[in-house]
Amino acid sequence: MEIRFLGQACFQIKGKKVTLITDPYDASVGFRLPKVAADIVTVSHQHADHNNAAAVTGTTRRPVPFVITGPGEYEVGGVSVFGFPSFHDSQQGRERGTNTIYVIQMDGLRLVHLGDLGHPVDEKLLEAINGAEILFVPVGGTYTLGPQQAAEEVKKIQPQLTIPMHYQLPGIKLALAPVKDFLAQMGAEAVKPLDKLIVFRDQLPEENETVVLNARN
Repeated sequence: MEIRFLGQACFQIKGKKVTLITDPYDASVGFRLPKVAADIVTVSHQHADHNNAAAVTGTTRRPVPFVITGPGEYEVGGVSVFGFPSFHDSQQGRERGTNTIYVIQMDGLRLVHLGDLGHPVDEKLLEAINGAEILFVPVGGTYTLGPQQAAEEVKKIQPQLTIPMHYQLPGIKLALAPVKDFLAQMGAEAVKPLDKLIVFRDQLPEENETVVLNARN
């Protein structure tokens, strides 16, 4: 599996037979989404920096991507996607609405994308995402979990790999904390960013590792 970071909460996840894009954004964030194609698109919530599914083209396998926009169970091309309801804030959605957490089963790996989660995961959510091997976690604060909160959630969820997202990037128009603040909370200040992450199930670390990916935009 190959994982690339496209900025904000958007990732391109390429499996053996299926490509999935999470939370594609529009230019209102301050930069443009690169041209990308996918079989599946997941949208965590209906804000412009997460729901630009129309910008993603299809593939030779699937000319029009299968777009997932909320809770439920989905099976596409051998990939299982489970959406679980949560909130974009700590006030039961009263400030920013709802958010969907996605569990993605692809090529024998269990990935969890928290979207714009704005509150700690409760026991019910923790059970739903149990066994997460790769965790995509928002860390920039203001609209989502902040650096310290995100680190606390990682310790609860206990994935093998943690990939931060939704943080300050050059050109972004949102007031977000830099990723270094999260790395400091994780004791991972020495982590060097990668252009892409290649993952094999039999090579997952025994203990949690934090991976920072350079944004491609």
